[in-house]
Amino acid sequence: MLSAVGAMAKKEARTVRRTLQFKFTLPNADSAHLVSMVKAAAPFFEAFGGARVRLLQNVDDPARYIHEIEYDTPEALELNRQRIASDPRFQAYVQTWRSMLGGAVEIDVYQTVK
Repeated sequence: MLSAVGAMAKKEARTVRRTLQFKFTLPNADSAHLVSMVKAAAPFFEAFGGARVRLLQNVDDPARYIHEIEYDTPEALELNRQRIASDPRFQAYVQTWRSMLGGAVEIDVYQTVK
């Protein structure tokens, strides 16, 4: 019985690395303002655990950005990503970006190819 509990805990402890990208175009954007928004959202990112966050600006088209969040998530939770998408914190974060961008934000989730 004890080994079954240990096996279940080990299974729950397995994590997978994901990269979430918000892609958007924002003409006349103040990149300093975008950076401050990303920094202000730090508590939200900490909820993911092990998150790495960056804001990238296209060199050839400075109005285009990618906001990237790389995080570890329990494998079991990743299997049901709809629960994450319906999380009120995540919805509020996405709504903030959409309101700032007029709704034009593309969201993709990536994994490392092994």
